[in-house]
Amino acid sequence: MGVHIDIAGLRPEMITVAISPLAELGMALHALSEPEHHPGLKGWVTGVTARLDPHLADRMCEADFLWRTTFSDLFLPFAGVPDGAVPPGETLAEELDLIDKLSDEEFVDAALEFTCPLTYGTPGPSLLVDAALRHRALELAAARGPHQARFTERLLNDPPRIRTWLRQFLQDCDAAFFADTWSRLRHQLAADARHKTELLRRKGLSEALAAVSPAVTLDGAAGRITVDKFCAGPGTSADSGLLLVPTSLGWPHLMVLQRHGWQPVLHYPANSPELVAPPSVEQLALRMAALSHPVRMQLCRSLARSAFTTSELAQAHGMTAPEISRHVSTLKKAGLITTRRRGRYVYHQLDVRVVARLSGDFLEGILR
Repeated sequence: MGVHIDIAGLRPEMITVAISPLAELGMALHALSEPEHHPGLKGWVTGVTARLDPHLADRMCEADFLWRTTFSDLFLPFAGVPDGAVPPGETLAEELDLIDKLSDEEFVDAALEFTCPLTYGTPGPSLLVDAALRHRALELAAARGPHQARFTERLLNDPPRIRTWLRQFLQDCDAAFFADTWSRLRHQLAADARHKTELLRRKGLSEALAAVSPAVTLDGAAGRITVDKFCAGPGTSADSGLLLVPTSLGWPHLMVLQRHGWQPVLHYPANSPELVAPPSVEQLALRMAALSHPVRMQLCRSLARSAFTTSELAQAHGMTAPEISRHVSTLKKAGLITTRRRGRYVYHQLDVRVVARLSGDFLEGILR
């Protein structure tokens, strides 16, 4: 399970770290649309929402599927410029210009990736020329509500008009709230980018990726980066380079752009509030499965209060020692209990700290 980026043969100078105002604006719109994903931004969301012009708030609902689920690849246009990937722009205006360099087909496919993701990981016909795909996109949009249905129909009928609408909307968001936010965040993000660049130069890619997130690992022998996520993507190749883009508003999301024909981008939260490394998705799945059994739930109730031997648990729960041993072994493998020896006895006890973090670990894992 996870997303893979093939970097075999990739030269070190083709791996870069850069900040992007447009990507951060995408995360800002996402946080405003899904504040529950970002409890640490409650104050910022409340402040922006309180002074947001009602007309702009209504316009935000017209195309919120571009940023509500996560956010569209349109917020990372530098990765898809037809003549080869380019660095993110220094300003929001420069990055909006990069959107204009995408072809109509690329623009529409990227905008509808959550509605009709049939061509995301592999080359295929465009929604603008394939009647069956177009019909399917409209059907799926209609199933998600009238706002998305109307916007999708307008997009398919007149892509240039939607480009103009989107550019004006993002410029209005910049004037209303984002310019002030970006002026505060860009220095922090630039410092993070410099730090990761220095790690790349002095200690190599493995150290830099470890600093990005414990969920990102490098298999040097296989020439592959793995991002530990609850999804299994088709994988992507970094033939044209790999770009790391930090976000201040994005935690807990750790996203990988792997669109066919685009440069891979790892969009990661800078200065994550996690004090300890989160469990891998495999470990998290083990813990959830271990706690789903009613007998193990009863054992946890006992083990949360005190330490017990296998024999004591068997007697207390009316089971045989081998049965208890199997359940205890499952809980131990999942990292939910600790054991210690006292003389000739082995005592088991629930690791309350791990269990207390489980809900947060689960939420971080599925939103990563």
